[in-house]
Amino acid sequence: MDVEKIRKEFPILGKKINGKPLVYLDNAATTQKPRQVIDAVSNFYEDQNANIHRGIHTLSRRCTEAYDEAREKIHDFVKAGEEYENVFTYGTTSSINSLAYAWGLQNLKQGDEIVLTIMEHHSNMIPWQFFLKRGIKIHYADIDENGELMMDQFQDLVNKKTKVVSVAHTSNLLGTINDVKRIGKIAHDAGALFVVDGAQAVPHMDVNLNRIDADFYAFSGHKMLGPTGIGALVGKTDILKKTDPFMFGGSMMKETHTTGCVWADPPEKFEAGTPNIAGAVGFAAAVDYLKKIGMDNVMSHGSGITRHVLSKLPSGIKTYGPADIKKRNPVISFSHDKIDAHEIASILDNNGIAIRSGHHCAQPLTERLGVKFTARVSFYIYNTKKEADIFLDSLSEVVNKFG
Repeated sequence: MDVEKIRKEFPILGKKINGKPLVYLDNAATTQKPRQVIDAVSNFYEDQNANIHRGIHTLSRRCTEAYDEAREKIHDFVKAGEEYENVFTYGTTSSINSLAYAWGLQNLKQGDEIVLTIMEHHSNMIPWQFFLKRGIKIHYADIDENGELMMDQFQDLVNKKTKVVSVAHTSNLLGTINDVKRIGKIAHDAGALFVVDGAQAVPHMDVNLNRIDADFYAFSGHKMLGPTGIGALVGKTDILKKTDPFMFGGSMMKETHTTGCVWADPPEKFEAGTPNIAGAVGFAAAVDYLKKIGMDNVMSHGSGITRHVLSKLPSGIKTYGPADIKKRNPVISFSHDKIDAHEIASILDNNGIAIRSGHHCAQPLTERLGVKFTARVSFYIYNTKKEADIFLDSLSEVVNKFG
């Protein structure tokens, strides 16, 4: 990877924040966009904007082809076989909510159980908590002192009453990479639906859905260089065919009469109305960009910077997540006993360094860790060790002054 060449393709990285060169270390929240993605979206609106699947004129045909091609590119990027369909959504949150409403309302009943983990993002927790009102029980698999799932406990939680097992491929706070293939086998052996939140995984690693064998896998475009407002729910076709949609309107039916309608085949059945066509085109451009770099290179680069930062953090900083760099994503959450996480983030922001502070939409996890908030740095393909050192120097100044 030629990081300096890559950086030149991201217009925002040349900007200044608070009079200082931008050091952007909030990539787990959203990534910056390369010129190729920006141009793809801009060119779509300038040269070919029209609605899809509804017209025979040239612009409509071109847009339909671009949208369908984008769907295939995202499908292939996660190595989903013929047994999967890729439903476009507005992001991971939308994907899991859609699944919970469409499949959950149709299949879950009082006395059923759902198994999650304590490290879940709110987007993979709250949609399932909706079913508590329907008499569904939820169990949470715990973590050990290294921030890794307690797999023996996980195995014990899954039983014949379990109807859904839904887990994060990678924790957005701990960075922990979960053994989703093993978890999936546990779920399927019990006859449960297996769902994976891949929002933090797909941007960094080579995801092979055929090997994971998840029934549904959700992720977002904006966390992997793509536009906001576009995501994917890649699911097994046989399950999608049996599942009724919960959003209704144009494009999601084969025919409609005053007495009712006939659903379209998936994925169109779950894409009512005009979709985010430009977002899909930008999403595909992001996938092209990452494929050119190579996901092994993406992961190696992020791991290298993470290892560098972990080895040089100032005294008094406590980190969370696996010590083994091979078991974690390029994200580091940390705290200090005497300095508030928001204060750290605010001071660093004055120095042009963008980091995250809070519970990172994983409040049950921060409560489990015994801390209200943490600060978090997360790295991506355009970050450098020089930027990491700028962050470390600035953090050391904060600790020396206020710690």
